[in-house]
Amino acid sequence: MKIGVIGTGNMGRILTESFIEAGTVLPEDLMVTNRTLAKALSLQEVYAGLNVGVDAKAVAEHSDLIFICVKPHDVYHVVSSIQEQLSADKCVVSITSPISIKQLESIVPCSAARAIPSITNRSLAGVSLLSFGERCEEKWRLSLQTLFTSISTPVEIEENITRVASDIVSCGPAFYSYLTQRFITAAVNETEIDQETATKLAGEMLIGLGELLRKGYYTLPTLQEKVCVKGGITGEGIKVLENELGDVFELVFKATHAKFADDLDLMKKQYTF
Repeated sequence: MKIGVIGTGNMGRILTESFIEAGTVLPEDLMVTNRTLAKALSLQEVYAGLNVGVDAKAVAEHSDLIFICVKPHDVYHVVSSIQEQLSADKCVVSITSPISIKQLESIVPCSAARAIPSITNRSLAGVSLLSFGERCEEKWRLSLQTLFTSISTPVEIEENITRVASDIVSCGPAFYSYLTQRFITAAVNETEIDQETATKLAGEMLIGLGELLRKGYYTLPTLQEKVCVKGGITGEGIKVLENELGDVFELVFKATHAKFADDLDLMKKQYTF
């Protein structure tokens, strides 16, 4: 199977690197391209044998499975430009949430799917979100499940939870990185610890927390109960969090959903799927 990646920005590059480093795809079975071709060529310098196409048409012609890794407002243009290279036995995969699988399927003559990755997939971990078009052939469903199992835990989702699932899986690492950075900054401002030490301690704490959850030693609630001894110091900190956080995460989801709605409206005005 030949795989193509159109767009080697953050997510396109992560998919390319992860599939190769997981050993799932050989570099010679991959072809990538990017509007700024130098970004694609830089990947070729790292992975010997990786093919670089001069444009989207070259990648689509070469590939059986084609990942469209461009910004939402560019998806329609890219897919329209490769129509002649798409045959019924191929599969096109979008990685952007504002384009529904139904919309994508309406403009391609082949199988269609959506795969929303996460930056955590770069470490062959985390979750990836999969959705399949009604006409998507079973062989492509199985192939995509296999591909993403090698770099993540793939979860198939329905359209109605696309945004919130993306918030948790794809935006979540950025949200929790921000919170951790604020945690570190507060420690430095309020105590005698230095930035480097606080950063190392916080990073290793997060890694350890992830391992506890991954190995199933605790759930989030039981972990909190284990650390939060009645009348202890942790409990005092939890009280502050309970009082000060308020509905901050509810507001986060409202903000992301409002932006998502704006993106959907913009797509409807620009294109007729």
